[in-house]
Amino acid sequence: MAEKPENLHDFRVVEYTSQHWNRLVSLRKRAIEVMASLSQSNIPSFTYGSVARGDVSDSSDIDIIIPHPVSSYRVEVAVGSGIKRELVQATPSTVLKGHIHLDYETVVTFPLFKFMPREREFYRWGGQLSLEGLKSQKRVSGVDKRLLLIEPIDKGHVESGIIGNEARVAKILGVSVEIANERIRVLHRRDQVGRTGVYLTRRLTPDEGFEQVAKALKDSDPALRRTISRRRR
Repeated sequence: MAEKPENLHDFRVVEYTSQHWNRLVSLRKRAIEVMASLSQSNIPSFTYGSVARGDVSDSSDIDIIIPHPVSSYRVEVAVGSGIKRELVQATPSTVLKGHIHLDYETVVTFPLFKFMPREREFYRWGGQLSLEGLKSQKRVSGVDKRLLLIEPIDKGHVESGIIGNEARVAKILGVSVEIANERIRVLHRRDQVGRTGVYLTRRLTPDEGFEQVAKALKDSDPALRRTISRRRR
């Protein structure tokens, strides 16, 4: 079940159990393995979300983002083709991304063309961490799907509401207030109308390449062509 936005008016301290710490260590060990393989191929990457913040649960995924367009061949040589490969575009005006599901909880994402600044901010908004940060056991602040700011402390984290505090939260995370307002709007709409879905999801067969399918999609979809054209100016 999707987490619902929460309007928290105070601060709440969450202390982690030994089981929580063990789960975090396990997820981060896997993230380090994948990100180290990418690094060896000179492909920079970040983990983002709960693995970067530390507030993991039994259902947490390991989400890894490559922040710049890169040949899918290089990515797959580095980490493998996994159990599922797909192209996803959230809306007609957003970047087309490749997803490689390495297993049932590890996903490597990369853009097929360059991110716009707001799209890059999305990952900082949720909390992102480099390979070096993971190795040094760092945790970072970020906002979860309940619209709560998660700020790490030694024994766990402190969480607080972001509604009414958008400017303060944006400053802490180093992002624009616009991304804060956008995420509030999107998650509240999702809560009101249910899962809103994505504009495009295309699963690849084993013999298809990301760039090959992306070109076919571009040739058949005027909205995608316009989006790519705007980003090349």
